[in-house]
Amino acid sequence: MRIRRSTPHSGVARRTRLIAVASGLLAATAITLPSANAAPTGASPEAAAAVAQQLGAAATAGTYVDDSGRAVVNVTDSEAAAEVREAGAVARVVEHSTAELNKAGDAAKAADIAGTSWVIDPQTNKMVVTADESVSKAEMAKLKKAVAAHGDAVKVQRTDGTFNKLIGGGEAIYASSWRCSLGFNTVKSGVYYFVTAGHCTDGAGTWYSNSGRTTVLGSTAGTSFPVNDYGLVRYTNTSITKHGSVYLYNGSYRDITGAGDAYVGQSVQRSGSTTGLRGGSVTGLNATVNYGGGDIVYGMIQTNVCAEPGDSGGAMFSGSTALGLTSGGSGNCSSGGTTFFQPVKEALSAYGVSIF
Repeated sequence: MRIRRSTPHSGVARRTRLIAVASGLLAATAITLPSANAAPTGASPEAAAAVAQQLGAAATAGTYVDDSGRAVVNVTDSEAAAEVREAGAVARVVEHSTAELNKAGDAAKAADIAGTSWVIDPQTNKMVVTADESVSKAEMAKLKKAVAAHGDAVKVQRTDGTFNKLIGGGEAIYASSWRCSLGFNTVKSGVYYFVTAGHCTDGAGTWYSNSGRTTVLGSTAGTSFPVNDYGLVRYTNTSITKHGSVYLYNGSYRDITGAGDAYVGQSVQRSGSTTGLRGGSVTGLNATVNYGGGDIVYGMIQTNVCAEPGDSGGAMFSGSTALGLTSGGSGNCSSGGTTFFQPVKEALSAYGVSIF
């Protein structure tokens, strides 16, 4: 989803609104920062993001949490910087706005090359366009030519491995011909469901808890893929205990109490049925990934957490907060790589279900 500039507000009224937004979020939101970071000062990451949204895509260029634990808002002029500081956040003046960087992303999209992704890196103030090993030299030249007009606002790079949807077929779930991972258990009006990746539920009917496919879990109730990557399965097996936690692959579970929005620099973990529990950090938001064959997804969370086939649909979380569903990526858990996640709040909202 592209951020659009909101209706401008002038003078004191505009500043008052920004301060109110930041103050309300500071009071209402508890943030768990990476343990290596110092305690945050000023606005929370959510408050900083809200201020950036109010200022709009022409005046800002993303937010992130720096090494000292401070939420930073990139701005393009001193006036916007002053308003960010008045709202309690840290302002950093940069050259390129979100609107400008998105144009570079549009150019990468127009090149239409499978095995590519693009995301704004707020820490370098660039649109980072990544090509995997499947992209040929000729395609790489085409990609560079497509974004060349945007100069230093864009960075084109290679990555090891290939972008896959990680379907190998939290805990393993089995369709008729493939295996994925359960994301989060949810409930709606007393009826229990679970969410997972949409490319997992796409074409799947009945889901099982075992590889022999003798214990039924339920049936697919919704799928959104491509564009998005989330799906919903309704439990039909009433004898299975449903709990609102994620398996940590060490004999224990993590209780998940709600869903939230990820932010760049956030420390996260992922649980999946192939590689278990893995950790890393968020490196980008609103990423676009071209998996090929017309399968393009938007608005993904980009991370440096590793994943492998079969981990698709698995839970990504920070502390007790659900953040995303494993979509796909490159590399593996021996060499590392990049993994993309569908924001879970979007899936919950689409189906009207809640974490419990």
